[in-house]
Amino acid sequence: MADNTYVATLQPTRSLKFLDLTHILHENVGEFESLDIAIHMLFSAPEHSYDICREIAKAAHIHGYDGLIYPSYFSTLGTGSTPFPTLLGFSIRQFEELKDYARAQVIENIAIFGRPLRDGKIIVRSINRVVLNKVEYDLRFGPVQI
Repeated sequence: MADNTYVATLQPTRSLKFLDLTHILHENVGEFESLDIAIHMLFSAPEHSYDICREIAKAAHIHGYDGLIYPSYFSTLGTGSTPFPTLLGFSIRQFEELKDYARAQVIENIAIFGRPLRDGKIIVRSINRVVLNKVEYDLRFGPVQI
């Protein structure tokens, strides 16, 4: 039995203002004080982070933003990277020479506040159907070398 998934192409009707939570901040602090790393960990956290994310979204909306750009929970799956890689015990996000590499490991999602289609902020350009005929998992277990 096939599953149907629908994918829409959306287009803004005007310039939209987003708060980009994927941006790498330039901070002169350690990893434990870093707002940049805390934000990225927040979007990798389980359900307890939901209330914090809602508060960030509310504050952004109050300050005139149309939505958020935030790091996908599935960034590590999509890019094949390890979560929060380090060099010499420091996050690679702290090294200017590695910021492009760190940025490439983040897949961006967007959230538009309210009801953007009804409010006329976006229009639907097209809707396409993706039919999944077969999904296959190929797993192998083996002994651990100690």
